Amino acid sequence: MTTHPAPPAHPAAGSIRTTPEGLMWEPGERWVRGRKGDVTVVDSRHPVLVWEPHLPVPQYVFPREDVRTDLLRPAASPPTGAHTGSRIFYDLDADGEVRRNAAWTFPADDLADHIAFEWFLRTDTGLDHWYEEDEEIFVHPRDPHKRVDALPSSRHVRVEIDGQVVADSHAPVLLFETSLPTRYYLPREDVRLDLFDATDHHTGCPYKGTASYWSWRGGDDVPPNLVWTYPEPLPAVAAIQGRVAFFNEVVDITLDGERLERPDTPFSRMLRRRSRS
Repeated sequence: MTTHPAPPAHPAAGSIRTTPEGLMWEPGERWVRGRKGDVTVVDSRHPVLVWEPHLPVPQYVFPREDVRTDLLRPAASPPTGAHTGSRIFYDLDADGEVRRNAAWTFPADDLADHIAFEWFLRTDTGLDHWYEEDEEIFVHPRDPHKRVDALPSSRHVRVEIDGQVVADSHAPVLLFETSLPTRYYLPREDVRLDLFDATDHHTGCPYKGTASYWSWRGGDDVPPNLVWTYPEPLPAVAAIQGRVAFFNEVVDITLDGERLERPDTPFSRMLRRRSRS
């Protein structure tokens, strides 16, 4: 009888580990693939999620055997300080194009023999398309410890900018996202969109999809692109389709007669930079 070697053991998902370098990591169970053009560069059923101390979202690293390492070359000009403790970077040569510093390794012993790829910090490096199972994902991996729930409500939401009422609704959809303030998605007919100008700004979210934006016409002290909508949201949050939301950080929201405090979030700093530029 012919015997075959046992497949390599992989740690089970479900608990987060830490490394002396300050990284947190957890084995994943999703089938993850990454493509550059028509070339599949990563195909892994044993990805690992890693959280760096300075980043609020996770990223994937992959066992070397799941990566087309024949497409990687030692980086010609490796960056400094780009990722926690990392000193070994690779350029990716695939599909007729070289992308600089597309991949790297973390120094942690726990993550030895794993390779990470850039994808949500830069648009000119890394891979073009990522998939979890058969669904394409964008911007960064979805955090398994995060929930995003879109719930229709009959609560009364009023939004003001510089004392002017710009929205008033009794039919919001409340979007609850772990570690972020509640966002209030309002029917368009309840929003004074005539007071705003559509812009060419767009952002991507792995939980919601691609958003388009409006800016306030009323004054330079209000940051641009403070109002958004998801024309075609992902199925999990279909209830927000076409509705309009505001950054709580820079507008005044009254909920059921109670004025809410403006939250301080990473978006607050981003919006302050926008208003100064």
